[in-house]
Amino acid sequence: MDPIRNPFAPGAGSQPPELAGRDNIVSDATVALLRMRVGKHAQSQMLLGLRGTGKTVLLNTIENAAEDAGYITSAIEAPEDKALAELLYPKMQQALRKLSLIESAKAKTHAAMKALRGFASAFQVKIGDLSVSVDPEPGVADSGNLEYDLPDMFVAIGQAAKAAGNGWCLLIDEVQYLKSNELAALIVAIHKVAQKQLPVIFFGAGLPQLAGLSGDAKSYAERLFAYPKVGPLDKESASKAVLDPIKDEGESITDEALREIYRITAGYPYFLQEWGFQAWKVADASPIDLSDVKKATASALKRLDEGFFQVRFDRLTPKEREYVIAMSELGQGPYRSSEIAERLGEHPSKLGPRRAQIIAKGMIYSPQYGDIDFTVPMFDDYLRRNLNPPVAAP
Repeated sequence: MDPIRNPFAPGAGSQPPELAGRDNIVSDATVALLRMRVGKHAQSQMLLGLRGTGKTVLLNTIENAAEDAGYITSAIEAPEDKALAELLYPKMQQALRKLSLIESAKAKTHAAMKALRGFASAFQVKIGDLSVSVDPEPGVADSGNLEYDLPDMFVAIGQAAKAAGNGWCLLIDEVQYLKSNELAALIVAIHKVAQKQLPVIFFGAGLPQLAGLSGDAKSYAERLFAYPKVGPLDKESASKAVLDPIKDEGESITDEALREIYRITAGYPYFLQEWGFQAWKVADASPIDLSDVKKATASALKRLDEGFFQVRFDRLTPKEREYVIAMSELGQGPYRSSEIAERLGEHPSKLGPRRAQIIAKGMIYSPQYGDIDFTVPMFDDYLRRNLNPPVAAP
């Protein structure tokens, strides 16, 4: 098979050739965007899902839909080591610069720029060449308390967008990495613009624990946001995600091969892309068949082990690695915290801080009280395949 025509693109956030099984999520987001553009209430959204389910791809798709609807968009990823104020500052300034070009919004944009100058000063944002050439407005977004100042900024931008007959769409990936006070400030800011019916809408994406973190930060968050769940694809959608790109290239794949890909990947979009890519690569000719998929599995697992899985494992300390290996030794999750403690020969209470650190790194989460599971599908298989000593025969 011609490698140049290989339609699959496994990679973090890479747009798949066929966005299958996500029509409802994209449709709901598009309706929310269009409702807000005509002045009607629409909920902001938090997409929740494990690694490899395509949350970033969906955020990118929603960003494109927002741009098509005429929004000014600002997209960021929340890293673990950078303050939200520093991340948002250049995006807010960029949005205001665009709004400043619209005559009807000049006065409101100027006021928002003054607020932004105070915001930058209050949070000691290094603005460099992006300095705002206005004097700050005393008493607006300059207290140094993010929960007070971020709502001021969102309201100022929302008022400018409304004056321009426009809207602002903010998108943040990996929201679970925000500090608790930052998440609380973001929620308050979204709540404030919603109360004032300003054209500002937010789409976030994060791991499943994000819903709980949002509720802990502000109890009304569960009513403020919609929380679409982004899970593995069903069998029909998974088959479509593999089959359609191959057909678009004028080639084919057998039903037996499709069933095997679905069995191995369990419908997780990232893995579908990886197995599709490798199956195309090893196939000599169309149709791609079961033997090709079986050959592809070794290559796919090797790539995942050396990249997707290894990168995450390397972020853990030796004690944290010990904890996740103990999880994998128990088989497939979810796992009881007490069982992990027993496996490690420790009291459950002593393992609490270690577990919290691994959760904070986005490697595990608690699907319900007392249970723990991996945020990375197939990670338990990776650990058993590469790190556990073989069990001696009786």
